[in-house]
Amino acid sequence: MTLKAAPARLSTTSASFEADFKARLHWSEDADAAIEKTVADILADVQKRGDAAVLEYTNRFDRLDAKSMAGLELTKDELKAAFESLPAVQREALESAARRVRSYHEAQKKASGESWSYRDADGTLLGQKVTPLDRVGIYVPGGKAAYPSSVLMNAIPAHVAGVGEIIMVVPTPGGEKNALVLAAAFVAGVTRAFTIGGAQAVAALAYGTATVPAVDKITGPGNAYVAAAKRRVFGTVGIDMIAGPSEILVLADGSTPPDWVAMDLFSQAEHDELAQSILLCPDAAYIDKVQAGIDRLLPTMPRAGIIAASLNGRGALIHTKNMEEACEISNRIAPEHLEVSSREPQRWEPLLRHAGAIFLGAFTSESLGDYCAGPNHVLPTSGTARFSSPLGVYDFQKRSSLIEVSQAGAQVLGPIAVTLAEGEGLQAHAEAARMRLDGGK
Repeated sequence: MTLKAAPARLSTTSASFEADFKARLHWSEDADAAIEKTVADILADVQKRGDAAVLEYTNRFDRLDAKSMAGLELTKDELKAAFESLPAVQREALESAARRVRSYHEAQKKASGESWSYRDADGTLLGQKVTPLDRVGIYVPGGKAAYPSSVLMNAIPAHVAGVGEIIMVVPTPGGEKNALVLAAAFVAGVTRAFTIGGAQAVAALAYGTATVPAVDKITGPGNAYVAAAKRRVFGTVGIDMIAGPSEILVLADGSTPPDWVAMDLFSQAEHDELAQSILLCPDAAYIDKVQAGIDRLLPTMPRAGIIAASLNGRGALIHTKNMEEACEISNRIAPEHLEVSSREPQRWEPLLRHAGAIFLGAFTSESLGDYCAGPNHVLPTSGTARFSSPLGVYDFQKRSSLIEVSQAGAQVLGPIAVTLAEGEGLQAHAEAARMRLDGGK
């Protein structure tokens, strides 16, 4: 049976557009009740039994036969050996990507990640102290595919931020270790690495065990069990975000070869069946050419079944009145990845307010950003780009306010604090400020 991929064809001039558009975008964030219960039980068990529970669940879910937690930790020598075992072309690609990711995040740190302070007229010092987290955990998926790029994107900004220890967890179903993932951990400077995954890995990182150290924050994407676990441990540790299915939105004016756009839609659809790929374009004939490209190229894809399911279930080719309307709709969607595939991408970029990452011009495929351009590929999904940002150096730092009030400054600020504290009925606050008036006499 020949696979077919037929994304929904919508037009903004249709009377049913709003209803059809909202139906296509809808994705339930509610985890299945069975998943929630399973995750809750695993977290509680790991919190209670530590290593024993982690070992038991890892052997069960990943079909392993490890006798102890020592068998699940990857040594630095093993990571180095994995790197050295790669073909030269893979080693060079990994190191080139790592250099670009590191350079970007070093520039990011200089722009926004430094401490600062100043003194006002009365000698009071005010400022901000920026310090890195002590220890973070990075979750690297290892189920349907292996993601060395996720290692680079999570570990390198943490390293640039100055995090003291970076603990990596990665599932190895059937005991199969991906050399590129291990090599990426070596290149990115991971401190310790464990071949564990799922909710038990999140629990081990959040609560700590005799073997796995507790961390301050967990970053990195995972399946529904991982997402549910991260949601539950938030508060005990920080998390980056609750990631939904991957998304791409291509905003095209019809000037890019249609096969390029078809393949860009595939690039997210191949992640999983719930991924979303959408094209916005004012040229109906061009949309027909993209659909023809989809039909022609789909049979050549190794993951054709996943791509077809994604495009049929959540994909859309939307005919707009013009590029301005396409930009408006893009802002409503707030996509994870936004390609502006046009002759004049700089003309449209100022109109685009909400997106995880914006890829400007026909030659800027989303896949370049995923692997080696430099900016982080851990991006907000499910419309959360309206209020959140890509993973970055700032996610691995915290800020402490600095206040040093001089004697003269206390005479200025004290009466203000006394008045407000008494207005709130907090007399000890008022007295603490009053005691410092007139030099503490």
